[in-house]
Amino acid sequence: MAAPRQDAEPEAQELELELELQAVIGFNGHIHAGLTCHPDREHLIYPLGCTVITENLNNSQSFLHGHTNNVSCVAVSPSGRYIASGQVTFMGFKADIILWDYEKKELLARLSLHKGKVEKLAFSPNDLYLVSLGGQDDGNKICGSNVLACQSIHISYWFYGTIRVWELDLPNRKIRSTECQTGQLKRVITCIIMADDDSYFYVGTTSGDILKLNTKSKLMSDYGPMKDKFSQGVTALLLLKTGELLVGTGGGIIALFKGSNYRSIRKIQVQGGVTSLTLRGQGHQFFAGTEESQIYRINFAEFKEKCIATCHNEAINDIIFPLLPTLALYHTLGENAMNPKPGDPSLIHILACNASFNVSCLTMLFTGGFQVRVWEIGQNTRKLGGVLKEHISAVSCIKIKKNNLECITASLDGTCIIWDLVRLIRNQMILANTLFQCVCYHPEEFQIITSGTDRNIGWWEVFDGSVIRELEGSVKGSINGMDITSDGTHFVTGGDDHLVKVWDYDTGEVTHVGVGHSGSIRRLKICPGNKYIVSVSADGAILRWKYPHSH
Repeated sequence: MAAPRQDAEPEAQELELELELQAVIGFNGHIHAGLTCHPDREHLIYPLGCTVITENLNNSQSFLHGHTNNVSCVAVSPSGRYIASGQVTFMGFKADIILWDYEKKELLARLSLHKGKVEKLAFSPNDLYLVSLGGQDDGNKICGSNVLACQSIHISYWFYGTIRVWELDLPNRKIRSTECQTGQLKRVITCIIMADDDSYFYVGTTSGDILKLNTKSKLMSDYGPMKDKFSQGVTALLLLKTGELLVGTGGGIIALFKGSNYRSIRKIQVQGGVTSLTLRGQGHQFFAGTEESQIYRINFAEFKEKCIATCHNEAINDIIFPLLPTLALYHTLGENAMNPKPGDPSLIHILACNASFNVSCLTMLFTGGFQVRVWEIGQNTRKLGGVLKEHISAVSCIKIKKNNLECITASLDGTCIIWDLVRLIRNQMILANTLFQCVCYHPEEFQIITSGTDRNIGWWEVFDGSVIRELEGSVKGSINGMDITSDGTHFVTGGDDHLVKVWDYDTGEVTHVGVGHSGSIRRLKICPGNKYIVSVSADGAILRWKYPHSH
């Protein structure tokens, strides 16, 4: 192995190439109506972070990149020709709406008028107009745009707990509103669905009932159920061609209502509050998305659910490839549980640890909190073999030598310690003015690389702990994860800047950069065989990239 060049620049901007994003595992189930089935009946459209994903039901994916922050709403035009997506941003700053060409997967227009957040988007039935609703901190509450000319018209209103019908005055470029009357009934509205002939519409409420209103008279015609309201509110509505009403609730119930008595004739339970209901075609199938980041397919005839996608709905802290003869399985560690993707939970043994310790790194031999615990794992046994106690803050990363006689631990106390696993004593210590987040052995195992909150990448000698070189690894934010190829020629890093970077080990130059995450990258791994890079982030996303230097 050649010694790293001392005079190498931290990044060679002119040589950086873009990493190819191949697949994404993740779904933001917290966005109301975020899951939509395209009119072609073959694709699902949904947001994840700052990306809009179009996924064929056979699992191939396309990605729409253009937002600078998390996508807050998505709409598909009735013909399927357009997709519109809005985003959140910081208070006082413009929150963009992007209009996409569905077939070409191209950005057609960027509309910037709302501030803070775009709450909701809707296309007109003829595809000619797009209406947007601003968030709580936005002065321009409702905006309309001509989709073809992309010329905005708008009117500002502020309203709480009211239902309004808005009419478009094309000659005068105005939108006029009329408030609906519900008598003594006061409700907080959560969702709305309009009949195809525009004669009436339904709204769901936090009180767990549904109101039906006449579009022309602006009066409530009926509501229900009177008894057995949904305790966690009505969160999604879908009106079928037959007049039947599908209702999703905050308690994870999907119910079918028929007639004006508001009694459910069918009912199923899913995991997490329902935030999206979307028809496939004329309604022989429909899909549901939940707050737990699950996607279900329901056949209407049997009215039975099948979970077709399960994703993390919280930060993912770590990822590992198991020692199995396959490249298609990896395990992820979330805030509350470990989930194999895509496999069987029985493949993982979860080690029970003292509740006073926060397990922040994933390994089958060690568990880390403020202490490092060494476990002896047999066929059906788990035995605590020893405890290494020199760290005075949380252990963030553990790596083991190939012969299993030595390991290195990185800690937020600013130390990396190399341990003798036979005598359970310290061999060497590395000190730096940083909170170490990650460490890797070079495959030849006489050098290590580290990084952390100081944004620097360090090369170190294992023998005496001396530093070989340090380079700036990120312009902003901590570097939280790194991994190295089996031949030691390249390594990858990811962190708070949301970027996946591929580095040449000897020159210290960046060769490729991957843009796709919207949350801080927590960990990343190069798969056995150096074919893929898998990265995980704080927003629960798992991204798979093509490794660029495979032969």
